[in-house]
Amino acid sequence: MTASLLACGIDPERCTLFLQSQVPEHAELSWILGCLLTTARLQHLPTLKDKTAGMKETPLGLYLYPVLQSADVLLYKATQVPVGKDQLPHIFLVQDAAELFNKRFGLVFPRPEALLVSGEAGRLRHLRDPTKKMSKSSDDPRSYVALDDPPEAVRKKIKRAITDCTSKVTFEPESRPGVANLVALHSLLTGLSPEEVTAIVTSPIKGSILCACKQTGLDTGQFKLMVADAAVSFLEPIQQRMQEHMSDRARLWNILEEGSRRARQIAVRTLDEVHRASGMAPIHVKDSEKPVAQSASC
Repeated sequence: MTASLLACGIDPERCTLFLQSQVPEHAELSWILGCLLTTARLQHLPTLKDKTAGMKETPLGLYLYPVLQSADVLLYKATQVPVGKDQLPHIFLVQDAAELFNKRFGLVFPRPEALLVSGEAGRLRHLRDPTKKMSKSSDDPRSYVALDDPPEAVRKKIKRAITDCTSKVTFEPESRPGVANLVALHSLLTGLSPEEVTAIVTSPIKGSILCACKQTGLDTGQFKLMVADAAVSFLEPIQQRMQEHMSDRARLWNILEEGSRRARQIAVRTLDEVHRASGMAPIHVKDSEKPVAQSASC
């Protein structure tokens, strides 16, 4: 994960990368917020409804996870959180948690606002079921393109992406979500707008072997090959940088340890405010600002 973020351009000098498990204040603030939020409020979350559908008994962790997400945001007094539209209910929960605490104990947390991911990045869909969003947490690895997928895997996934029975390439997200998803993906990979992509794809290409018979541009099957080529080209330099970062694991751990130290300094100060506001003992121990020792491998 750390190597992937660095390979994509995250600068550890300007951003704080850290291991959540090295900052125990996340868990403590999550518990405090959990004492204010109700199960009825949590049950309104669409993701919780989806995950518990069909379950006879709901694990406690499913209820606690969105509370922990709220703690992740509030612990650093974030004012803007980059999310897709599907995550807005979680931002509303964070806002509710902040408001509940502030009303009961005094103003400690700012109200965080959603910074919506704009453009086609917020519209990428599941390659096997375009009615769903693309997600790396999907049980079906064919449904998304991973940063470390080898070229042959990328081509195979895109070639087998679900579209429809119409061969013409158009950008109609509502009526043709599968094809529109491929247009959106190509748009992201090349920097062209969806309209520019479809204009290029549907233009007659005189002399082209692919279009020699029809002179009407690419059909969806041929367009998939075009998208796959763009994806492979886009991922190649990222994957090269990932390999470079992975070859120096000591540096990766140093980045995470330094990030955890910086994150914990902020987390301890915020939790101390929470303690004082809610009547708990203040936090004085300076050692608490150090990251928790942890043994693991990248």
